[in-house]
Amino acid sequence: MAIAIYPGSFDPITLGHIDIIERGCKLFEKTIVAVLRNPNKSPLFTVEERLQQIRISTAHLSNVEVDSFEGLTVNYARIRSAQVLLRGLRVLSDFEMELQMAHTNKTLAAEIETVFLATSKEYSFLSSSVVKEIARFGGSIDHFVPQHVALDIYKCYAKTQHGQNPTLPETAPRVNLPHPN
Repeated sequence: MAIAIYPGSFDPITLGHIDIIERGCKLFEKTIVAVLRNPNKSPLFTVEERLQQIRISTAHLSNVEVDSFEGLTVNYARIRSAQVLLRGLRVLSDFEMELQMAHTNKTLAAEIETVFLATSKEYSFLSSSVVKEIARFGGSIDHFVPQHVALDIYKCYAKTQHGQNPTLPETAPRVNLPHPN
């Protein structure tokens, strides 16, 4: 069985991402969830915070590894001896961009295949950007991301809206979960 790389920014990881990871774990010997370190972006969470969120979210899966990388995905795949790049498709517009990327990657690394998984219908509209936009305006994101990630997002936006003494929005769950710093 092959090793798959599931690359992305995962800022934040959503239930749609987790759906693809779980399904990838059934298809491949190992699925490496790889967070791209992109200095040209201003993410909500640091790479280290995203890695921790993903580790907690995938703790129930025995054949998942969580890592980060810089540079070309195909170079990282070669370093990790991966044969497959795993990509999720939500809507038709995703396919056009992902197909172009797959063809480009194939010209850079002919030995690495791209495998597309159609996102489950209940997550077909979901993106990290949508989650952040809803949370930024005080909406509930509890059904879009794992609970510990929702709490992180609520706290992050509470800090930016209320200074350094955050209070969770009314939509935020009021529970105490163990959460590594």
